[in-house]
Amino acid sequence: MIDQLLPASTASAWAREDLTDTRLFPEEEAALGDAVDKRRREYTTVRACARRALAELGLDPAPVVPGHRGAPQWPDGVVGSMTHCAGYRAAAVARAADIVAVGIDAEPHQPLPEGVLEVVARPEERSWIAGVDSGGGVCWDRLLFGAKEAVFKVWYPLTGRELDFEEATITFHPRELTPGHATGRFAARLLVPGPRRLTELSGRWMVGDGLSLAAIVIPAPAPGQG
Repeated sequence: MIDQLLPASTASAWAREDLTDTRLFPEEEAALGDAVDKRRREYTTVRACARRALAELGLDPAPVVPGHRGAPQWPDGVVGSMTHCAGYRAAAVARAADIVAVGIDAEPHQPLPEGVLEVVARPEERSWIAGVDSGGGVCWDRLLFGAKEAVFKVWYPLTGRELDFEEATITFHPRELTPGHATGRFAARLLVPGPRRLTELSGRWMVGDGLSLAAIVIPAPAPGQG
């Protein structure tokens, strides 16, 4: 599913059920520690997805160890992103020569818990959600949360700095709104200083099969553009 939001220069893999026969690399096992069973299953399955995606690039399996704030540490020359939620795990990777950064996020397509929207949304975003046509049954609050997670996943690897929810504002551009399925694009405007290419970001989103998906891909600049 996440592959529908990504360009051909990326490789991705996803699973709706846990892949319990996957063996972790020693480094991955050490980073997992004494995690509870649920955490172990999602951690293992999303790394199985990462190996499948790496294989699509013609690369050998490699350990993907979480760094600060859980950001995955990819092999040299590779950029990527991981996501997991109830009933879905996915990974997307690309060669760093082609793509600067990837951010993907999957969420269950249901309203955010009470009080969460006030934490993650800026006033203008809350106002838009309150007034938007609910055609297609899109949970815009959940989609907003996922879009911001995708923003953070491209921001942090490129800046080494954390980003608060109120430091990015999202504008949605729906394309298709039908019951049970919706697609579109979104624009993210960063409200804090950062690299020029991170001032405005463009992403794609999709709702379907009980999931809310968002993805951002920053292509590498053409030769001579820097």
